[in-house]
Amino acid sequence: MPYSSPLIERGCIKCLNPRVPFDGKLLTTTNGCKAVTYKKGEGGYCAGRGILPVAFMNQIFDTHAHYDSESFDEDREQLLAGLPARGVCHVINVGASLAGCYASLKLAAQYSWIHAAVGIHPEDCMGLPEDWFEQVQRMSQEEKVVAIGEIGLDYHYEDMAPRQVQRDVFERQILLAKEQNLPIIVHDRDAHGDTMALLRKHRPRAVVHCFSGSVEMMRELVSLGMYVGLGGAVTFKNARVPVEVARQVPIDRLLLETDAPYMAPVPYRGKRCDSGLIAYTAAKIAEIRGVETETLLAQTKENAYRFFRLEE
Repeated sequence: MPYSSPLIERGCIKCLNPRVPFDGKLLTTTNGCKAVTYKKGEGGYCAGRGILPVAFMNQIFDTHAHYDSESFDEDREQLLAGLPARGVCHVINVGASLAGCYASLKLAAQYSWIHAAVGIHPEDCMGLPEDWFEQVQRMSQEEKVVAIGEIGLDYHYEDMAPRQVQRDVFERQILLAKEQNLPIIVHDRDAHGDTMALLRKHRPRAVVHCFSGSVEMMRELVSLGMYVGLGGAVTFKNARVPVEVARQVPIDRLLLETDAPYMAPVPYRGKRCDSGLIAYTAAKIAEIRGVETETLLAQTKENAYRFFRLEE
């Protein structure tokens, strides 16, 4: 039975999926399709995963994704080829291991709208080859490398690399970033104190990705000239602190991200994430801040180009 609504209805102007209601809110049609909408009666793009209003096209800058992950092995090329039609203008593919860094460089070479970050994640600190630092240093000089990352500290599991090893690897890469005049992309899980101590000490250009700290920590980061990355977690039902951070972070210090294939926003929580789903995160943060979604996307896009020193 077709969906009926008092709203003006138009189909997706890309795939002609019929009778999708638009009223400026997040809606669900009877077939389960989620629609981030813009103006009453205005068509948008469906691209298989929700409706994207025309106003959102070319506005999504995903500052943190891992398309080198094996989760994308079966359909990587097809998925990446379809992202621009879903509003994605730019992606930073972030390395976490040496192999991941080389894969990120390969992706950046294949797609004009993908740039790479290279670095060693705290989970990968153990068992590194003797020349790991020299390899990261060489990769950092590649033309399409725009950051050192994903680097940082992770104290969540006891069987991770020893904390001092993590700190040493993190600090060496912070110094490398400063030497190369690159920003860093910081991983911080259950290690707020030590992470902040090193950021205070060296004051790199930095974003703390998938930010999980307090409002007070966010304010200190901003006072140090740094940025906060928010993703799908802000849409989760129990997301009290991330919601407050999203409300209070200065708009010019906010970056949007997916951490794809992880951290998919509601209504796709638990499923594989991709950059097109940032529309849902943006809609939630816009609602929290009381602004239009397209305004938030435009501002965070501008922030990302500024942070990574890229030209549109």
